[in-house]
Amino acid sequence: MSTEVADVVIVGAGPVGLMCAYLGHLCGMRTVIVDKSDGPLKVGRADALNARTLQLLELVDLFTELYPLGKRCNTSSVWADGKFISRQSSWWDELEGCLHKHFLMLGQSYLENLLDEKLGKRGAGVKRSTTVDNIELNKKGCLTTLSNGEKIQSSYLIGADGSHSFVRHHFKIPFKVIRPQIVWAVIDGMIETNFPKVPEIIVFQAETSDVAWIPREGDIDRFYVRMDTKDFSIPDAIDKINHAIKPHTLRFKAIVWFSQFSVKESVAEKFFVKDRIFLAGDACHIHSVNGGQGLNTGLADAFNLMWKLNRVMNFDIPAELLQSYEDERRPVAESVIETSGELVRSTKYSQNGTHAQDYVKIVEKRAGNITGMGIRYGDEGLCGSRLFDVEIFNGIVKTRLYSLLNYTKFTLLIFGDDEVNLSLPKFIKVIQIYSNKCQASYWTDSSPYMNQAILVRPDSYIESAAPLDKVASLFKLTIDIK
Repeated sequence: MSTEVADVVIVGAGPVGLMCAYLGHLCGMRTVIVDKSDGPLKVGRADALNARTLQLLELVDLFTELYPLGKRCNTSSVWADGKFISRQSSWWDELEGCLHKHFLMLGQSYLENLLDEKLGKRGAGVKRSTTVDNIELNKKGCLTTLSNGEKIQSSYLIGADGSHSFVRHHFKIPFKVIRPQIVWAVIDGMIETNFPKVPEIIVFQAETSDVAWIPREGDIDRFYVRMDTKDFSIPDAIDKINHAIKPHTLRFKAIVWFSQFSVKESVAEKFFVKDRIFLAGDACHIHSVNGGQGLNTGLADAFNLMWKLNRVMNFDIPAELLQSYEDERRPVAESVIETSGELVRSTKYSQNGTHAQDYVKIVEKRAGNITGMGIRYGDEGLCGSRLFDVEIFNGIVKTRLYSLLNYTKFTLLIFGDDEVNLSLPKFIKVIQIYSNKCQASYWTDSSPYMNQAILVRPDSYIESAAPLDKVASLFKLTIDIK
């Protein structure tokens, strides 16, 4: 049997693995993705895309197909003593440089199926019902042996194979798991109720705060119910829901998905090992579902990693760039653990017995993680911050800044009316945005970057910035772009 050759082997065809493969193909890389399942997810698991993820999806032409399928939600409510006692969304309203100031409530299966379909059309479909038996490192990179006997030689390998990652275990990467002894039931289904139903995330305050109601796409609603024991039935969980929503009642007309999970928290000691092996998604960070950060953090891993592999493999950039994946993403994973951990513990422990109110206050405090818009790479200034999305015009046609970005390239944005002539490498797309109305050019009167040159990474974070009269110094930085 001959050995297949690829640039990157991806183990795991969940949303993170599929996104890595999709981004890789956009960048012209040959990827092979392997998964033990017989097809993409049909129901269950993650339930929301945050504002930052929606921006990232726009970079790679996935937003338009997914957005109409979901339900917008930006309000967290507290119900206690038979009434709503608070409704809050200020952390969304205050976001700068963000058009979609909400979650898109949409099941993980929609994203998986779309990515699976697009990869299939590109001739890069998933090798299904297949596992990895062995991974050997050699002079060319990684030799992966599959359960069907096939061998694949690749330059790099990504383990996106979940919390029980074969890749992580194979390379003995430490992954110390903390178990706070909190057990949840999750129920997706169609309901009948006399509760005043609203498209909001509702946290219920009873003796503790052990029920949360999550709006979902279509006719589905989701309930998270803290049980604190593994020995329970679906009727037990439904009884808890009805206790929380008193004086109202609820019944399920149909249950689409049910799951039980124990909260586990861990961040892998390394995200990048042996100069060839990466971990992404749940393979390198796991935590409570509280705050809806799991899927969103994993997708951000993919967007951070794949452009760097593209730069190293296709543009002869030194491989040292790849270490920045771990340097940037591991602190993010640690902050996500802190956020979800504080949220999940507040449902059980409260000094004042105000569990639900405490929960919403933590959401407000941790909004940077939960919306995704507070994630940055660097301590201060423009460098390392996300690029703000602003309204711009192409002549008289209204559009937005993010619609001009391209994941396969860096973008040099020239904000201002001074003409700038630069001879730049082909991996940098130059766009000038004037301050006054132009009939045949891009212009805006609402940019926070006026009279500056902004060099934007493929994942839409700012690499560097300079005043227009010092743009030459910015050009010198592009010679050694990270």
